[in-house]
Amino acid sequence: MNETLSIQRPALKLTGTEPVRALAEYVTHWLTPAKPLPAGDGHTVILFPGLAADATAFGPLRRQCRRQGYVALDWGRGLNRGPEGDVDGWLDLLSDDVARLIGSDPQARPATLLGWSLGGIYAREVAKRLHGQVRRVITLGTPFNARADHSRVGWLYELLSRQPAKFDGPLGKRLAAPPPVPTTSIYSRGDGVVAWQTCTHEHGAGPDVEDIEVPGSHLGLAWNRATLRIVAERLAMPVARTGAQASRRRQHT
Repeated sequence: MNETLSIQRPALKLTGTEPVRALAEYVTHWLTPAKPLPAGDGHTVILFPGLAADATAFGPLRRQCRRQGYVALDWGRGLNRGPEGDVDGWLDLLSDDVARLIGSDPQARPATLLGWSLGGIYAREVAKRLHGQVRRVITLGTPFNARADHSRVGWLYELLSRQPAKFDGPLGKRLAAPPPVPTTSIYSRGDGVVAWQTCTHEHGAGPDVEDIEVPGSHLGLAWNRATLRIVAERLAMPVARTGAQASRRRQHT
C-alpha cells in the first residue's frame, strides 16, 4: 500500500524543467516517423483533458485514434477547471453527458474513456457509473491513488475550482479503487507535476489492472511516442484479452 508519508511531491528540478522537456517530446513526436498502427474496430474513444487544459492538448493523440479508425470525441466541456460544487453531483452530470456521447454510436458499442491527469479521475469515476457502456479506461499521469495533495498544482486546482484539493478519507479510498473494466495507468517517474507513486494501483488491485511506466514529462504524456504506442495497442485489444494479469508492468522505450 502507498503510505502517505513515504510519498513526496515531485522534485522542484523536475517541475521547473517540465515545459522544456514537454516541448522536446513534442518536437520528437513530429520528427520521429510514426510506426504502423493496429487497425481499430471503430468504437468511440472519449478524451478527458487535464487541469487547465482543453481539447487542444489531445491533438496528436486524437489524430492517432482517428487514423486507427476510432471515433475520437472530446469530453465537450472545454477547459478543465475541476469539479464545480458537489463532486458527486458534478460527476453524475458529467456521466449523463458521456452516456449521450456513447449513445451516438450507431452500432451501440461500449466506449473507451481516456483521461490525462485530473481528466483520468473523471474517466475512472464515469466508468464506475456507466458500467456496461464502457469497455476500457486508460489514464495518463493520473494521481488516483493519492491520500494527500502530492502534486505541484494543488494551488491551481483550488484557484480554478474554488474548493480545496482533498484526497483523504472515503473519497480518497474510492478514487483509488479501479473501475470494473480493463484499466491501464500510464505514468512516468520523471513526472514533475504529480508524484508518480500516486499513479499506480495497490498490489492485487485486480487481474484487469495494469500500470505501465514510460520515460518523459507529465505535460508531454499526451504526445509522448511511448504513450501513443501503448494507447494504440490497448485500444486494439479485444476486451476479453487485456494481457494485464499482473498489477504492474514497466515499459522503458
